[in-house]
Amino acid sequence: MQLDTKTAASGISHIARETVGSTNEAALALARTGERGPLWITARTQSAGRGRRGSAWVSQPGNLYATLLLTDPCAPERAPELSFVAALAVHDAVVELAPQLGAMLRVKWPNDLLLDGAKFSGTLIEGDGTLALAAAIGIGVNCVNHPRAVVFPATDLAAAGAAIGPDALFAALTVAMSLRLEQWARGAGFAAIRADWLARAAGLGEAIQVRVAGREVDGRFHGLDAAGRLLLQLPGGAMETIAAGEVFALGAGR
Repeated sequence: MQLDTKTAASGISHIARETVGSTNEAALALARTGERGPLWITARTQSAGRGRRGSAWVSQPGNLYATLLLTDPCAPERAPELSFVAALAVHDAVVELAPQLGAMLRVKWPNDLLLDGAKFSGTLIEGDGTLALAAAIGIGVNCVNHPRAVVFPATDLAAAGAAIGPDALFAALTVAMSLRLEQWARGAGFAAIRADWLARAAGLGEAIQVRVAGREVDGRFHGLDAAGRLLLQLPGGAMETIAAGEVFALGAGR
């Protein structure tokens, strides 16, 4: 895997490995030794990939596993916005390489990518308690295979007829991410990021279920507030603002 030539020329670095436990953990380990980035780390496979809230990320060969390490990307309170930036960057890269998939692609709050309603990409943003200024943006994309035993339906690009390998996708992603980070401008441009995300949102205005702190909440996906928190209109009409949770069933609310 290689950076796009424009990305490399901008001073962004890249470390390509055959296998790691987790690209996020590899990035944070380097940050602990003084690496400041921006630095991409990629791997052909991961032995201990992870998703949000401690879930495992199945890391089969042939898919994309990449992490971008940034130092001091924004004020700490704006760090959650990076999830929306990353989701849009993945969307942009896939559309560039397979424009025929554009109408089938949607983003699921906050940063999953859906293809015809099934998940094929996820993002995990991590930091380190001793490294307040380091952020690892981990991205996994199912290019040629996907897990079967999952709660939310999963798929891969090849299943949709898109022959996009991890090498080509990574090169396109590095460009798309740089452009989206520039648009975001350390949070000053989040309103535009939010608008672009909502234009691609799955389930907007529809009934959904959200898992929040061990409970399941039914409602209607009303939108996002100015900070990117999910606005869920409850059956009685009240609005609940959700900062962290998992939308695990689209169209299942009442």
